[in-house]
Amino acid sequence: MSTTKPVIVIVGGGAGGLELATQLGHKLGKKEKAQILLIDKNRTHIWKPLLHEVATGSLDSDLDGVVYSAHAAKHSYQFQLGTFCGLDADVKQLTMAPIVDDAGYILLPERHIEYDKLVIAIGSVSNDFNTPGVKDHCYFLDSHQQANRFHNALLDRFTRVHQSDSNNKLNIAIVGGGATGVELSAELYHVTEMLKIYGLSKMTAEKLNIHLIEAGPRILPALPDRIASSARRELRKLGVNVMENTRISEATSEGFVTADGDVIAANLMLWAAGVKAPDFIKAIDLFELNRANQILVKPSLISTIDEAIYVIGDCCACKQADGSFVPPRAQSAHQMAECVEKNLIHELNGEPREAYTYVDYGSLVNLSKFSTVGSLMGNLTKNSMFVEGKIARLVYISLYRMHQRAIHGTLKTIGLWFAEKVMRVVRPRMKLH
Repeated sequence: MSTTKPVIVIVGGGAGGLELATQLGHKLGKKEKAQILLIDKNRTHIWKPLLHEVATGSLDSDLDGVVYSAHAAKHSYQFQLGTFCGLDADVKQLTMAPIVDDAGYILLPERHIEYDKLVIAIGSVSNDFNTPGVKDHCYFLDSHQQANRFHNALLDRFTRVHQSDSNNKLNIAIVGGGATGVELSAELYHVTEMLKIYGLSKMTAEKLNIHLIEAGPRILPALPDRIASSARRELRKLGVNVMENTRISEATSEGFVTADGDVIAANLMLWAAGVKAPDFIKAIDLFELNRANQILVKPSLISTIDEAIYVIGDCCACKQADGSFVPPRAQSAHQMAECVEKNLIHELNGEPREAYTYVDYGSLVNLSKFSTVGSLMGNLTKNSMFVEGKIARLVYISLYRMHQRAIHGTLKTIGLWFAEKVMRVVRPRMKLH
């Protein structure tokens, strides 16, 4: 590492990246022990587990997002807008793609950023498994921009059904029975019920058909069977057509085509089946990767090819004792950020790095206002504690508050909670534009 003030660059302002930048800003940046730089292709941060609420309008990303540049000014780190597209590990230099406006005008040319320590926290994107037609006909929920696109299309479809003289229904097909697909299905019924408050009384829940399509034997395959069974039961009560053991072979303008040749007609199609690290990581041709493009790391979360590069979050392939990889969850990113924070400080002090151990605190699935189900303790106990209803909902909300506390501090998180309560009185319960 350089003898001058070291430069620590974090690429990706998701849950792990933003929390790490914040804590390093407090402990190193503020004390001028290191220069902390966060890079992201977006100007604002939205907690990824809430993107399904942005997609339905339950959450307004323009009001609830964290503006990186403003946050950086308050927490002693720097922020640069840009898209990471290249890396020269020999000279410790990142390449940032040109920034181009909507008219094609180059605002900033290609740039190079030097680092002493690099943390890659670029998250994940949906894995379409090269299924024909998916990129052309489906929406995704990998970013708040994509969630807003789906939201705008959803409002258009709501308006069309409401103003139509016929008895048309809105058919929505969601591929992927993981947490995103399950939570989005329930949230869609919730916002449809609210439409009558805002004058779209003809667009009722009875005119909503949702198909939740899962290729595997059951929804929520990564969670205990009891949680999946409870979620399936609640979804079917709402009217969701839960289709398990159904593999999609193609997406067309009319809907999805199954491997058996059946057509699932849909006005809106969303793909949420599986995740992978962005493809450009493979194009860099530097790291050791697994099948999901995730970067292989050592126990300390250092990449296997370079001691100066850490990897955290969904793009990190960290093997556990049983040979499986740490699952791509928000709690994983939070724990990895804490580990890398300690290791970077240890390095500055000439101390050995610590190994990362994933602790599963359980999983929760929020079915909007209708129910919340999940398990607590995870691998802390042999038998996970099953929870549902109000208790589970309270724990689910607390996870987001923990994230807010990590990036804002306790007092500001309390202030945000109070401000949210006040804003509910003066702003609509769902975003209508």
